[in-house]
Amino acid sequence: MAPKTGTGERYATQMGELWSALARSLSRLDEIASEPEQLGDDDVLDALRRLQYTLHTSSEHAYGLHPPSGAETAHAELAAALAGARDATAEVAEAVEEAGVEAAALLVHEWRGALFRVRLARLRLAGPRRATPVQEPPQHRDIAAPLTAFLLALGGALAFVVGATIGPWPLWVAGLLAVCGSALAYRP
Repeated sequence: MAPKTGTGERYATQMGELWSALARSLSRLDEIASEPEQLGDDDVLDALRRLQYTLHTSSEHAYGLHPPSGAETAHAELAAALAGARDATAEVAEAVEEAGVEAAALLVHEWRGALFRVRLARLRLAGPRRATPVQEPPQHRDIAAPLTAFLLALGGALAFVVGATIGPWPLWVAGLLAVCGSALAYRP
């Protein structure tokens, strides 16, 4: 008989316990799957059987939980992913025992996919992370910089126009420099 969980908080606690027990096993399985040449070692084969049993008990534990409303689909996906990883691990172990490492190497990609599916299902069950609100720095209403930039742009434009129409080149060059200075004086 499956235990019924009454609240989302109790469910989250039980899923945390499940994942705590499972995390180390998944890491070890990923490590073995990343180096399939070590499958020929007897210790690794024994470890695969133990890890397969861990996946089996985790699958049963997940099956026995009743998720809160809205999490049923993600929970079912996690239970199915655990069962799939258990079965893929069993297939690899049997292939090593019956036909050797070369035969098991053909199953490694599928096996790694099944292990990844467990992690993906867990992420989907956890849902998106809540973004922490970023505090914006207090806005200073300092008018000096925008006013300086405005006055430099206005004065520079007037000096450029007067210098260009009357003719003294230092005046219109000063106007150009003032306009450029206004861009440096204030950056929004």
